[in-house]
Amino acid sequence: MKLVFAGTPEVALPSLEALIASRHEVAAVVTRPDAPAGRGRKLVASPVAQLAEEAGIEVLKPGRPREPEFQARLAEIAPDCCPVVAYGAILPKSALEIPRLGWVNLHFSLLPAWRGAAPVQHAVMAGDEVTGASTFLIEEGLDSGPLYGTVTELVRSGDTSGDLLERLARSGARLLAATMDGIEDGALEGRAQPGDGVSLAPKITVEDARVDWSAPGLRVDRLVRGCTPAPGAWTVFRGERLKLGPVQVAAGVVGLEPGEIAVGKKTVRVGTGSHAIELGEVQPQGKKRMPAGDWARGSRLEPGERLGA
Repeated sequence: MKLVFAGTPEVALPSLEALIASRHEVAAVVTRPDAPAGRGRKLVASPVAQLAEEAGIEVLKPGRPREPEFQARLAEIAPDCCPVVAYGAILPKSALEIPRLGWVNLHFSLLPAWRGAAPVQHAVMAGDEVTGASTFLIEEGLDSGPLYGTVTELVRSGDTSGDLLERLARSGARLLAATMDGIEDGALEGRAQPGDGVSLAPKITVEDARVDWSAPGLRVDRLVRGCTPAPGAWTVFRGERLKLGPVQVAAGVVGLEPGEIAVGKKTVRVGTGSHAIELGEVQPQGKKRMPAGDWARGSRLEPGERLGA
């Protein structure tokens, strides 16, 4: 089939690579416009655009997919299907109707669970033991179109959302390529998603990533891992923001008040609504990441000081 691939961030690269290596023709790529990055805030092409350019594939960067110029060019290319991975823009009906076999999205959850922008983060934060990826036909609803296929992935106890997404990007790439094969061969037909088991995964905001120390330790652990690497979990110390890397629940360690800090020879523990947690790396405002022990020694903590106050 002739394909036009739509995607933007690094997580979409395994899928684009798999499709380039497949029996199908990737005629063009659709991605978000160049965006400022780095200290100089220079405009930088998306990871997907960079890979496509290296492969000699035409790159389309519409500000909005409803732009007539973009839709006219897409119609000229006349793709059979448009596979999508983390493109980052809503596709209007007029664009959805251009490829004869539609737009097929790779979504990083077992639909209908975790429909929305942040499925992996929500799966980690909710403590899911199993998640996965799904391919489905894009309709105008939110991740609600007919399913083509799924692949499952175990959530490991120490997984951050970044760890889990990296594995899903690879297994999902194989699923997407197989989905394109099945659609072309006529072996795959979309099936309606189940009506039950629907859950939503809206974008995680910076405020969502603030640690509530009155919550149980397990919930704090899941929040921090779910928000790693982005947007990054954080708390407040001495009136300034303190970013937190993954933590560990200190099973059996109780007696600390929520947010209360206890420094040992090799540990820095913080009280929660249940068991304490042990800090890993932290990043004070305006400084680099460092081991929690180095931060605690440099801060010269006073008795009774707390995080989140």
